[in-house]
Amino acid sequence: MFSSLFNRFVLAAGLALSTLGAAAQDNIMTVDAGKKGIPVPGTMYGLFFEDINFAADGGLYAEKVKNRSFEFDDPFMGWNIFGNVTICDDGPFERNPHYVRLAYPGHPAFVTGLENEGFFGIGVEEGKEYRFSVWARTSGDKEKELISFRLCKNATMGEDQAFCRGYIEVDSREWKKYEAVITSPITEAKASLRIFLEHLSPGQGIDLEHISFFPVETFNGHENGLRKDIAEALQQLKPGVFRFPGGCIVEGTTLETRYQWKNSVGPVENRPINMNRWNYTFPNRLYPDYFQSYGLGFYEYFLFSEEIGAEPLPVISCGLACQFQNDPATDPHAALDELDPYVQDALDLIEFANGDTDTQWGKVRAEMGHPEPFNLKYLGVGNEQWSELYPERLVVFMEAIRKQYPDIKIIGSSGPYRDGKDFDELWAAMRELDVDLVDEHYYAEESFFENNADRYDGYPRKGPKVFAGEYACHGVDGKKWNHFNAALLEAAFMTGLERNADVVLMASYAPLLAHVEGWQWRPDMVWFDNLHVMRTCSYYVQQLYACNKGTEVLPLTMNGRPVAGKEGQNQLYASVVKDSGKNEYIVKVANLSSDLQEISICFTRLPRRQKLAPEVCCTTLHSDNSLAENTLDKPDQIVPTTSHIADGLKDNTLTTVIGPKTFAVYKLTYSE
Repeated sequence: MFSSLFNRFVLAAGLALSTLGAAAQDNIMTVDAGKKGIPVPGTMYGLFFEDINFAADGGLYAEKVKNRSFEFDDPFMGWNIFGNVTICDDGPFERNPHYVRLAYPGHPAFVTGLENEGFFGIGVEEGKEYRFSVWARTSGDKEKELISFRLCKNATMGEDQAFCRGYIEVDSREWKKYEAVITSPITEAKASLRIFLEHLSPGQGIDLEHISFFPVETFNGHENGLRKDIAEALQQLKPGVFRFPGGCIVEGTTLETRYQWKNSVGPVENRPINMNRWNYTFPNRLYPDYFQSYGLGFYEYFLFSEEIGAEPLPVISCGLACQFQNDPATDPHAALDELDPYVQDALDLIEFANGDTDTQWGKVRAEMGHPEPFNLKYLGVGNEQWSELYPERLVVFMEAIRKQYPDIKIIGSSGPYRDGKDFDELWAAMRELDVDLVDEHYYAEESFFENNADRYDGYPRKGPKVFAGEYACHGVDGKKWNHFNAALLEAAFMTGLERNADVVLMASYAPLLAHVEGWQWRPDMVWFDNLHVMRTCSYYVQQLYACNKGTEVLPLTMNGRPVAGKEGQNQLYASVVKDSGKNEYIVKVANLSSDLQEISICFTRLPRRQKLAPEVCCTTLHSDNSLAENTLDKPDQIVPTTSHIADGLKDNTLTTVIGPKTFAVYKLTYSE
């Protein structure tokens, strides 16, 4: 609706031009097409993944069973049990020793079984196939036992809560994996999974471990795979880099609860769980059942990076626990003389990603199904650390990594703040240490994004480059959500990222994903429930940049200055790239004002062999209501729309109008 209203601005351009104020006539932007451009890094616009807001388990990771190996602090969390069900701890998997024993309940009229609630329910779709799998053995008098599993809708007026059934015969006293595929006859967002011991009689029993329920259709068909609709939404952003697994979970509240990548590889049944630090961080958004199964682990992260065409960028612990959550007096960190295991983890990770199949960790990768290396080029050491504690630990990692793997680019941190004493001191330390990139974070109010599109114009061109690793516009006055105005301000700010592609080599919005029933933090780029995915306005801004990043940045000025919303620039922001492979010039313009404005984009010093086509493609993102947002119920309220400006070009100058509160991308093709 909002976008169609904007299209009327374009259709009425002739009338609108006659009503514009005098100030609009000064909006003449000049592109120097004759100057050699700044190469646009392939990593420029990427994704930052952290398991916050149930982004992994219950989100991108397609597993639908919560606490599938009974390893939560409360082994039955996520489960309802009935009849004779007990927990045992001598199971077949060393790092996940728990399992359940189902036995005769004492009377033939009683039942023994258990029911899993899933992640805010279990979502299934009509006509889709789902794979139930379990490790099992008989434990009673009989050699063979039968279990049934059922998808149930508990709150139903129907005769039967179960709407789909399957059966598995367990035929051995030794642990084996069993599986069965069923097809759901209905769509249901909040089903449960019930498992029954059938044919009850005294002496009967069966042991179950690693109870799993997956859609057969996952992203690229992987059995331990990703939820297809969420993964495809991320793929469609065409990211250049994929940073994982966090974030604050890399640090952990304690070093014992930090993310340890070695626990996340190997057979999925033997990956130990980890407490997710976001389950208790915000008492007002408490989720005590939020753990990390590590089913989505480093192998899956690397594989996903490869399949979406993004450079993998893992981040590892530097031996510092979360400094926000710990009093330094308690000495929660690894001492300098205790860093060897942490450094070895970093070296082993590089070997896991790049090593030959005859190396210890390269062999693990190959056994998991990927004998070819993942070609890791970047490694982040530490997350949002600060003070002298961080550089003195970082240097230990750098010396070891550069000695053994000199080609790996090391990413340091400027801490959790966008400026100030700690920021300045850390940047000075990063320059002294000569890291390759510095990870900057800024979750900031509207005024920051409006006033700092020139943030990187004055950064040194020599020395470490910038990874804008976490940023998002946070609305003030309680409007901390994904409204259009926040996305528009991000679009304006990003013209400065693009203009400074020789300084900013990577950038990623954060956080990436959020379950509408399980979030701890907002705004977020993509929201979902058990059946649907919603792309926010910020998602579309990121997509418009990433899909139009070009190959080189050209100078674009207004009155001799970069167009960064400064005095006399009428709240306009702009940047331009050339795409040599597609024979295109791509101009991005954000109009933060409430006025329709005429703009002229003049291409100077065009190579003689080039001729610009008269028709210009224009894609816009606009809303009449700045506080409007997409929702799961109305996911397409605000989406980009594309139109063409016929004969919009004259004397190598595009003269057009840009609507109020609008982000526009103009594509001009040329022939040679």
